[in-house]
Amino acid sequence: MRPILTLSFVILFSVLFTFQIRSQVILRPNAGLKSPQTLEINKIETSLLKTVVYFTIENQIDSGYFCADKNINIVYPDGSKAKLVSASGIPQCPDTYKFRSIGEKLSFALTFPPLKQSIEWIDIIEDCPGNCFYFYGVTLNSDLNEKLDETFILASKQDPVKNIELFRNILEKVDSQNHGIKGLLYVNIISAAIEAGDRIEASVWYKRLLTSKSPRIEQYVKYLNNNGIKF
Repeated sequence: MRPILTLSFVILFSVLFTFQIRSQVILRPNAGLKSPQTLEINKIETSLLKTVVYFTIENQIDSGYFCADKNINIVYPDGSKAKLVSASGIPQCPDTYKFRSIGEKLSFALTFPPLKQSIEWIDIIEDCPGNCFYFYGVTLNSDLNEKLDETFILASKQDPVKNIELFRNILEKVDSQNHGIKGLLYVNIISAAIEAGDRIEASVWYKRLLTSKSPRIEQYVKYLNNNGIKF
């Protein structure tokens, strides 16, 4: 019986090891653009069985309310989708959660099918009649998330001229991947150039953005235009 027991143990260990490899927790992943601004992704848990995204939203208006539409999808870089499986901690529309005060926070989780393998980023999009939420370019690579966090902290402490180079360095690393966070890096370079008073540099990078083929490029251009930046 020993060989059978040993083989069973090996098989079980192999399954558990494979499961552990495919399981991952991404804390506070960066995203390129999102709406509403008070909605945050706290973490994403991935496994062979499912993907769970944990959110928190803060109410900022009197008589505010929130719900999750049943038509929420993870959208992959190739355009394919994974539909919402279930939601917890939040009503599904048309039922709503009614906030009791300004500043109140609501935490909830959305469960999707397991992620495709070797995916560096995703979009999470609610498809509904109005006031839908979205996250574009959610970064799943922990090393890149850490680098982005460090860069944003450093950029908040130094002058805009140095920030141009700071964001250029990351852009060079993700440019060939056509990563979903690319558009955000262009936006930060352009904004830093304008803050530095160099509209020529800002114009150069604005035109590069237009020809960059960045994912969701039209959304980033719209964001800049809405903030009075257009060349």
